[in-house]
Amino acid sequence: MKGKEGDVLSQTIRERIQQAEAQLICQRGMRSVQSAGRERPEPEDDLRTCFQRDRDRILHCNAFRRLKYKTQVFLSPERDHYRTRLTHTLEVSQIARTIARSLMLNEDLTEAIALGHDLGHTPFGHAGERALNACVPGGFRHNRQSVRVVQVLEKDGRGLNLTREVLDGIVNHTDGQAATLEGRVVRLADRIAYINHDIDDAFRAGVLSPDDIPADLAAVLGDTRTRRIGTLVRSAVANSGDDIALDPVVEQAFDRLHTFMFDRVYRNPRAKGQEGKAVAMVKQLYAYFVEHTESLPEEYRRICQQEGAARAACDYIAGMTDRYAVDTYTELFIPYSWK
Repeated sequence: MKGKEGDVLSQTIRERIQQAEAQLICQRGMRSVQSAGRERPEPEDDLRTCFQRDRDRILHCNAFRRLKYKTQVFLSPERDHYRTRLTHTLEVSQIARTIARSLMLNEDLTEAIALGHDLGHTPFGHAGERALNACVPGGFRHNRQSVRVVQVLEKDGRGLNLTREVLDGIVNHTDGQAATLEGRVVRLADRIAYINHDIDDAFRAGVLSPDDIPADLAAVLGDTRTRRIGTLVRSAVANSGDDIALDPVVEQAFDRLHTFMFDRVYRNPRAKGQEGKAVAMVKQLYAYFVEHTESLPEEYRRICQQEGAARAACDYIAGMTDRYAVDTYTELFIPYSWK
């Protein structure tokens, strides 16, 4: 006997998820059946939608694991509770998923973009990014490098073959505007996450105290990390429609908090006193590997043959963790005692 029960049994789990998406995701959201697909077409999976597969590919890739040992704000912190690029990524994912779920957007697409948005970040955070930007022909931006990681560098040069929607969200998380609302949610969630957890880390480091946060900003946004994040998330949910937006009063206070953080933390000599050393280290490593391409690992020597020494050196250094960069620099440039 057929009928509804027989139809359900004949469907794959993915098809059932896609039917559920039609009910749960609003018209402005991106349903997986609407995806523009991948650069290299693949058969559909019977369990997961295309965006769920992208999330899993990012989560299991080498570049994602390396985020554990890459700087967020404070270089190579010794205490356990400072954020790294990995914990930042997880916090962005959580905030973005909450906003996406509340707005009835595609939570799987949102999560995939959030988990992949910083895969191209350099060692030593934005200091490393500035160093490579000054050296590499054509400049360096971590959002573009994140796309290169998932398109070219992962899986021995085959890339992860992600959907176009995930790639679009990754490349537009710092500037430009993502084509999907899910991508725009991640851009806002990234900002919400890093400003609030950087405040938390600055308290921990003694660079700021809670009393330093301007009282008028605390009155609008909240006087703790949890309250500030809650205010910003609720504002995004209440004010987003055809685009992702905040209430004007909340947005103005948030912009001023961002400026405050630049003045008091991101440019603070106490917090950033080691960054000059990190910049010099990255520049010297880049110059060395451009000149000595035979010292590059095999996969980067292949890139050198195909795209040139500058590209290969950039890819190699951008993929380093903080400690690997220090170890490599020490091996190349610091004399060691005779044994």
